[in-house]
Amino acid sequence: MAERPEDLNLPNAVITRIIKEALPDGVNISKEARSAISRAASVFVLYATSCANNFAMKGKRKTLNASDVLSAMEEMEFQRFITPLKEALDAYRREQKGKKEASEQKKKDKDKKTDSEEQDRSRDEDNEEDEERLEEEEQNEEEDVDN
Repeated sequence: MAERPEDLNLPNAVITRIIKEALPDGVNISKEARSAISRAASVFVLYATSCANNFAMKGKRKTLNASDVLSAMEEMEFQRFITPLKEALDAYRREQKGKKEASEQKKKDKDKKTDSEEQDRSRDEDNEEDEERLEEEEQNEEEDVDN
C-alpha cells in the first residue's frame, strides 16, 4: 500500500493524454482542473479495485480477474461501461492470442531452420568424408599403378 495519498495518483502524462483525447481541438484545461480530474480518476480506480476485490474474496480467490471488474462496474451502477469493457477485453484477448500464435510459429520456424542447418552440416560432413575416401582410393590406385 502507498504511504502517502500522492502515491496513489495516476501519472500526469497519462491523465493529460486522456484529457486531450477527450476534448475537442482548441479546448484547453487549467492545471487545477487537470489535478482534480487526476485525483478523481485515482479515486475511481481505487473504488473499482476495492469492489472487484470484494468479488474475488467472495470467490475465495486472491487474484482479481476480468469478471470481478465487470461485476464491480455493475455494482457501482456503471452498467453502460460493461459492453465497451467486454469489447475491449475481447479485443485484448484476441491480440494476446495472436501474439502467442505468432511466437509459437516463430519458435517452430526456428526449430525447422535449426533442423535444416543440422541436416546441411551432416550432409556437408558426409560429402567431405566421401571426397576424402575418393582421394584415398585415387592415391591407392596411383600407388598400385606405380608399383
